[in-house]
Amino acid sequence: MEATIRDTIEQCAHDSHAGLASFGTLAGRLTQAGVESYHADYRRCDTTYYLPDGATHAIALPAPDVAIPQQFNAAALVQAIRGAQSGAVHYPEFMALSMAAGCVGYMVWITGRHVSYFGHRGEVHIEHFPPQ
Repeated sequence: MEATIRDTIEQCAHDSHAGLASFGTLAGRLTQAGVESYHADYRRCDTTYYLPDGATHAIALPAPDVAIPQQFNAAALVQAIRGAQSGAVHYPEFMALSMAAGCVGYMVWITGRHVSYFGHRGEVHIEHFPPQ
């Protein structure tokens, strides 16, 4: 993996965790860097970024101290997503809210334009990107 791509991924991760950039802005920067998807794993506390050539880059994901319940609450998760989409909720708060909703992690499919959120028992909520 080229150093410039790795640097872009790390800067995007930093900006996201600091609440400095919106999801749309970060997805655009990652797309320009060639990232096709990434997986945020709340249980492992890391995020892995994937490129089309099979290259990956993992970054530690500082997570809030929130116990993830066994029950997946899709309505609470959607509320957190809508808050993030409106700009009222930044990523650090989104993590806490989505974890409290029973989300153990998610996969962002940048090229597929959707996010799959996962619960403990394999529950999945799919959120499509807003139209361009």
